[in-house]
Amino acid sequence: MATTPVVNFITGNAGKLREVKAILEPAITVLNESIDIEELQGTVEEVTKAKCRKAAETINGPVLVEDTCLCFKALNDLPGPYVKWFMQSIGHQGLNNLLAAYEDKSADAVCTFGYSPGPGHEPILFQGRTRGKIVPPRGPNDFGWDPIFEYEGQTYAEMDKDKKNQISHRAKALKKLQDWFAQQKAN
Repeated sequence: MATTPVVNFITGNAGKLREVKAILEPAITVLNESIDIEELQGTVEEVTKAKCRKAAETINGPVLVEDTCLCFKALNDLPGPYVKWFMQSIGHQGLNNLLAAYEDKSADAVCTFGYSPGPGHEPILFQGRTRGKIVPPRGPNDFGWDPIFEYEGQTYAEMDKDKKNQISHRAKALKKLQDWFAQQKAN
C-alpha cells in the first residue's frame, strides 16, 4: 500500500499555509514549521533554491519552501522577489504609485516552490505564473498584495477562496508539485 507523501512547509505566513493545505491535502500531507531563514538576493529561482537548502539543513529532513513574486511588466519585473519588502515599506498605494507614470499596469504573479528530500539534495523547483494587472485596492486587506492584483475582473482579495485556489499562481505551482509526487509514486 502506497503511503501519502509528507512535506514540511517552512513558513510563518498563516495565509500561505492555509492555501497550500487547501490545495495539496489530502493527497500530500502538509506539516508546518515557522523558521526564519535569511533570504539571498537574486532571481526567484536562486532565492528559492538557497532557502530550500538552508531549510533542509535546519530541519534535517524533507522541506517545502515558497517564494512569491509580483512582477510589474513596466518595471522590468520589479519588485519581483522583493515584493514582501516593498509591501512592508510602501503598502498597496505605494505599489500602485510605482506604476503611475506608466500606461502598462500588467503584472505576473509568480509562485516558486522548492522541494528537497533533505540536506545535500539539489532542490527541485515548481513554478506557476498568472498574468493580471495592478489596480487600486479592492476587497479584504488580509493577505499580502491580493487586493491590488486583478485577474479576469476580480482582485484575488475579492475572489472566493476556492476559485482563487484553482487559478492562482500558487495553485499552478502546486499542481506541478502534485504531478511530480504522483510520478515519483508511479516509478
